[in-house]
Amino acid sequence: MKRSMSRCALALAAAFALDAHAQQAPAPQGKGTVAADAMLHALEVHYPTPYYAMDAAEVKAVLDRVFDYLDKATPAEVIDQRTGAPITDLSTPDPNAVLKPGDFRLTSYEWGVTYTGMLAAGAATGDRRFTDYTIRRHRLLAGLTKTYLPLVQADREHAAAPIKSFLNPHALDDAGALCQSFIEAKLAGSPVDYTQMIDICGDFVTNKEYRLKDGTLARGGPDGQGGVKMRPLPDTLWLDDMFMGVPTIAWLGKATGDRKHYDDAARQVLQFSKRMFNPRLGIYMHGYVEGLRDHPEMHWARANGWAVMSMVEVLEVLPKDHKDYKAVLQQLRAHIKGLASYQTNDGFWHQLIDRDDTYQETSATAIYAYAIARAVNRGYVDAQAYGPMANLAWNAVASKVLPNGQIEGICVGTGMAFDPAFYAYRPTSVKAAHGYGPTLLAGAEIIAMNRRFKFGMNDSALMYQGVRE
Repeated sequence: MKRSMSRCALALAAAFALDAHAQQAPAPQGKGTVAADAMLHALEVHYPTPYYAMDAAEVKAVLDRVFDYLDKATPAEVIDQRTGAPITDLSTPDPNAVLKPGDFRLTSYEWGVTYTGMLAAGAATGDRRFTDYTIRRHRLLAGLTKTYLPLVQADREHAAAPIKSFLNPHALDDAGALCQSFIEAKLAGSPVDYTQMIDICGDFVTNKEYRLKDGTLARGGPDGQGGVKMRPLPDTLWLDDMFMGVPTIAWLGKATGDRKHYDDAARQVLQFSKRMFNPRLGIYMHGYVEGLRDHPEMHWARANGWAVMSMVEVLEVLPKDHKDYKAVLQQLRAHIKGLASYQTNDGFWHQLIDRDDTYQETSATAIYAYAIARAVNRGYVDAQAYGPMANLAWNAVASKVLPNGQIEGICVGTGMAFDPAFYAYRPTSVKAAHGYGPTLLAGAEIIAMNRRFKFGMNDSALMYQGVRE
């Protein structure tokens, strides 16, 4: 019996050896005339989006252009709104003080993402300019908070303050992404005193934002006058809020050590996903109204970006022994697998992911490049399967960065709807803030991924080629 099994094992080994040999490029069959079609598979291909893995220097060159533009377009200054004269003494309140106008607002949720992206770019490239960009503006916001918060607390309706939307937040957009940037900068060693700012935004996200009965963050709660807010309908979930609030809750767990924040963050991911994730398609709907029988599913790309970004941020700090860690990880993997099937030939994703008659959108593509590369770097998904896709997505985004650092193809701010026309005809603009932070994050993560793993051409395809030594 043992002899028979041994022969069987030898036969299997021989078969596997033959199979392995069959996977190699075939050797020439002999001398003589070569058929005209023998090497057609090796013809040069003209890809609209560059088809290779950028090295760190090439990625940084793109990030440098973005930095140069943003540093000029977002002055960290306060001026007198009547005269335009600089106000350098910020220790005394001035009712005429405003932030010096630039192309973007320093306290928008988009700029919360940009601050985090600048920190990531600084860490990936070693260029302090990126890091200092965030620290300088955080320091300004902290100083204004110290000076103007007492006034706003005393008269929330009438007090004048340069950053009132942050000091008196009314929505997750006013607080969540900024708060995450403050916490990450603090934990990374920033010298800014973040105490007051984290108290303001952390309290709003965890205690004051409206929630459904099961605790899920929602819009459309009481309006304070006996009615309900129409955002755009009562008890509405926006997929965007998986990012606008949930990562901040998780990072509060990291900053405070209080595990209740981890519990809340993981619960949010799973409860949003239960309502809004389509497991057959592998992507999320944008809007959900509690109690509505039917939900026409509009799979808006950037909202799906906020969702996948939320999950990689939560997993960054969620303890691996947490009871919901595996469930959140499984949801992330399901979403990335779903997104993979919709990437276009040019490396982008469409504005409505599953409708190829809508335009290819840059900010969502940048978020996916970041989240997928982060998932590869953390071992959440296989580098072999998803590394080439992340590189192609980054190359697509890089192709939209103009020589002056502005970024094309970014969808402007968008509400939610239950019809495709609303999304399909949203304008794009280089002044849409939503694409700049994700581009910085994507570039930083691609640098990290391509430093750790080698990707190169194998039989004309961009393939994983192992871990770099």
